[in-house]
Amino acid sequence: MNQSVIILLVVAILGLIGKNGTVAAAAGILLVIRLFIGERPVPFLEEYTLKAGITVITMAVLVPFATGEVGIQSLLNTLKSSAGLIAVLVGVVIAFLGGKGVTFLTDQPQVLVGLLMGTIIGVAFFKGVPVGPLIGAGIVAVILSAQ
Repeated sequence: MNQSVIILLVVAILGLIGKNGTVAAAAGILLVIRLFIGERPVPFLEEYTLKAGITVITMAVLVPFATGEVGIQSLLNTLKSSAGLIAVLVGVVIAFLGGKGVTFLTDQPQVLVGLLMGTIIGVAFFKGVPVGPLIGAGIVAVILSAQ
């Protein structure tokens, strides 16, 4: 059995054990693609799924604006509270770290293995959500650039 198949199978099982359907489904879908279609679609997925995923997450964040649930007055009220201002600041920092993470992972893809292991452990055993690899890579990039 191919190493990639074994790894995807282990990740899918960890997702099931950790009761994280997202990780189990993602690994399972890639496993099915790898087993039944082969390696041919993998470069396409590698090139486009991250951007597509970021687009979908961004759309999910913007839904309250689209529904009218959050309007201009809500935005102004956010800027009047300390919690709102802290949230804006944290949002800026996270976006910055995510951007650094994308660049860092492009330049040093070997770091992805450690980030994936940490993400899988965090998701499977600590009820985490797998949205952190880009931010995690950004944190690694900032730490390493400070050395």
